[in-house]
Amino acid sequence: MRVLVLGGTTEARQLYGLLERHATRFYTTVSLAGVTRAPVLPALEVRIGGFGGAEGLRDWLLAHHIGAVVDATHPFATQISGNAVHACAAAHVPLLRVERPGWIPAPDDHWTIVPDMQAAARALGTRPRRVLLTVGRKDLLPFAGAGLHDWLLRSVDRPDDSLLPPGCRVLLARGPFDEAGEEALLRQERIGVIVTKNSGGSATYAKLAAARRLGVAVIMVARPPVAAARTVADAAGAMAWLDGLHAHGAATLRAV
Repeated sequence: MRVLVLGGTTEARQLYGLLERHATRFYTTVSLAGVTRAPVLPALEVRIGGFGGAEGLRDWLLAHHIGAVVDATHPFATQISGNAVHACAAAHVPLLRVERPGWIPAPDDHWTIVPDMQAAARALGTRPRRVLLTVGRKDLLPFAGAGLHDWLLRSVDRPDDSLLPPGCRVLLARGPFDEAGEEALLRQERIGVIVTKNSGGSATYAKLAAARRLGVAVIMVARPPVAAARTVADAAGAMAWLDGLHAHGAATLRAV
C-alpha cells in the first residue's frame, strides 16, 4: 500500500519509525511543508513544499496511486488539514488525522485562554512585563505593537528581524524540554508571563509545569477549528489504522 504522511510533528516522527520497520507492506512518502530550515528527516521518501491547494493534493494522490493519507501536522496547521479533507474526499482516499490531546489547565495554573494571536497580544496589557514567546516564528506580527514589554522569543529557527517585537531577544532551541531546564530559564530571565499555543503533547509541556511551580502566568492561544476527519491520538493508533486497511485490502485480493 502506498501511504502519504503529512507533517513533521513528534507524532509524525514516531509514525515514521513504525513505518520504516514495515517497509515491505507500506511504501511511504513523507511530506513536509519546508517551514523548518533543518527538519529531522526519516529514512523514507521525503518531499518538501506545498501541493498547490486541495486540488493539487488531489491530483498528486491520484497520480501516485496513494492508498491512504495520515495527517500528522501541527494542530494549528489548519490549512493543510482542510486541504487534506477535501482532497481525500475528491480522490476517494481514506484519511486519518493524528490529533494529540490539547493541554488542560490544572487547579494551580494561572492561564488566560484566548482565541487567537491578536487577543493574546491584547491580553498582555500595557504594563511592561517580561514575556517568553513560544508561538513559533510565523505569528509574531500581532505583538509588534503590544507594548513596551521585555520580549524573549524561543524558536527552532530565527525569524526575520522585521517580524520581531521591538527589542526582542531570540533563543534558538528545539524540544523536547525538561522541567528543571524550563524552571531555570524562567528564573534566570525573570519571566512574568508565557505566551504559547495549545499544541498539546509532551515535548513542550515542561514550561507549563515550571510556570505552575513558580506562579508564572500563561496566555494560552486556543486551537483553531479544523475540518472534521476521523482521528486518533497517537502514532500507535495511526499504525493500527493502516494495518487494518492493509489487512482489508489483502483479504479483498484473496477473495478475488
